[in-house]
Amino acid sequence: MKLQIVPPGTGLQWVLQGLRTFKSQPLALAALFFLGMASMSLISALPLIGPVIALALLPCISLTMMVAASEAAHGRKPTPALLLVAFRSGSQHLHSMLMLGGLYAAGFLLIIGASSLVDGGTFASVYLGQTPMTRELAEEPEFQSAMWLSMFLYLPLSLAFWHAPALIHWHGISPVKSLFFSFVGCIRNIGAYLVFGVCWIGVFIVSGMALAIVTGILAMLIGSIAGGLMVATALMLAAIFFTSIVFTFRDSFSPPDGDQTLIDSSSGTAPPSSDS
Repeated sequence: MKLQIVPPGTGLQWVLQGLRTFKSQPLALAALFFLGMASMSLISALPLIGPVIALALLPCISLTMMVAASEAAHGRKPTPALLLVAFRSGSQHLHSMLMLGGLYAAGFLLIIGASSLVDGGTFASVYLGQTPMTRELAEEPEFQSAMWLSMFLYLPLSLAFWHAPALIHWHGISPVKSLFFSFVGCIRNIGAYLVFGVCWIGVFIVSGMALAIVTGILAMLIGSIAGGLMVATALMLAAIFFTSIVFTFRDSFSPPDGDQTLIDSSSGTAPPSSDS
């Protein structure tokens, strides 16, 4: 397995490829994402252990969307069976994905615990949906400190898990190694990932502004439908975002054992690479 170094402008290409791929199979990709999120929501409703299990399933949902996007990019229609892709590739693969999910849940809970030391658990309660968000709460210095601390700590966690599910699935490496290689891959291509992130922030801002205008008009004409439209649009944008992740993986690492299934035939010359 080799790490590939790409220019910063590749980040924009990842966003565009995600948008094009989603456009080719919008219903199938959106349905998979919605089913995954619905499954996590149902599981999180279980007493005590539910939220932890839901957190542990997030790497599996990420892998589902990457495999589905890869299928769509090659002209194949993703099916609902891909929701179980993390659990049906052999016992070793299943064990690795379960361990990865457990590590993610543990890391996330440690971050939430660290934020609780700052504000007594207020931010954690709001984030987990146990306390409603208010303007007064958001303006409290302790709450803001806990929020920024959580964001600062979540960044390295996110980088470590960004490619980890795909590295386990396509390269068959261990969970710990997948976390290390994922983090290194993101850092070595930090320019492209910064462009990727900035472009997606732009997409969300522009979409939010357009949606605010549309829902403002609909609220006067129809009323309650506006809120539902905002939620549906937010979920749709999230589905497109997850669709684009597979392209970051495809360009950051060489194909497994000469397998070209992750390489778009239109991608042209392979980028420079280095041993990871």
